[in-house]
Amino acid sequence: MGGHEVTKSEVKLNLSAGLASVGVAGVLVVLKLWAFGQTGSLSVAASLADSAMDLMISLGAMAAIIYAAKPADEDHAFGHTSAEDLAALGQSIFILISAGVITLAAIRRLGQPTDEGLTDEGPGMIIMALSIALTLGLVLWQGRVARRTGSRVVAADRLHYLGDLLPNIGAIASLWVSSRFGLVSVDSVVALGAAAMLALGALRIGKSAFDALMDRRADPAIISHIGEIAKDWPGVRGYHDIKTRVAGSRVFVQIHIELDGDQPLRTAHDIGATLRREILNRYPQADVIVHKDVAR
Repeated sequence: MGGHEVTKSEVKLNLSAGLASVGVAGVLVVLKLWAFGQTGSLSVAASLADSAMDLMISLGAMAAIIYAAKPADEDHAFGHTSAEDLAALGQSIFILISAGVITLAAIRRLGQPTDEGLTDEGPGMIIMALSIALTLGLVLWQGRVARRTGSRVVAADRLHYLGDLLPNIGAIASLWVSSRFGLVSVDSVVALGAAAMLALGALRIGKSAFDALMDRRADPAIISHIGEIAKDWPGVRGYHDIKTRVAGSRVFVQIHIELDGDQPLRTAHDIGATLRREILNRYPQADVIVHKDVAR
């Protein structure tokens, strides 16, 4: 029983989703940078920072896809996937700094009279509406690719962009309120909310990256499921010492299985090999080592 084989068409689809993600994020950064320059809106600035984060994450994801294909070498026997975690940790620090700058600017503006009004709200709203349309188009394409290929990376990226729609909508709302009623303070309040979302996302990304760099074990549900597979596998009399760690998008697994010591070596090898293939079939991003011990 073999593991899931990724076809060339699936690789092309995943790469197309990654390229679309990078392209859309790049366009959004340029558009929102112009909109911020025209309006001076802090909520637009928060959305700009979020899109800049998206661009970095998308570039990192693309680099990870390409770099993950690089085989292990003498200096990196377990591959190069930890680079993903280093990049993610750097991204989280940058996002936290951006959120802090936006928060300070919003608090300063809230503490001042409202004579610092926004400008050109109309063009700003058009740009933000275009940003929403581009994001929706990307999400639809990513959903189609994820259904076709089963890529968890694409699915996760899609979920992230779905969450980005809220700051964009909030920026449009603040610009409209400013244009309609002259309430500049709404822009600062929206910016504070967007900055809080950025900070929470940065902390989540940073914690995940730090845990991986510290060789934290995989999700307990994955460990439990692997144990269930081994326990019920034909020829396996028991198992012990499941060890896991996460590096980037990969999960490294070591498991000891207990076998009949009187059976032929080829039979014992086949039991371990088929068990390994089954685990890989369930978890294609895993790197699995099966140790064979004699049952007591």
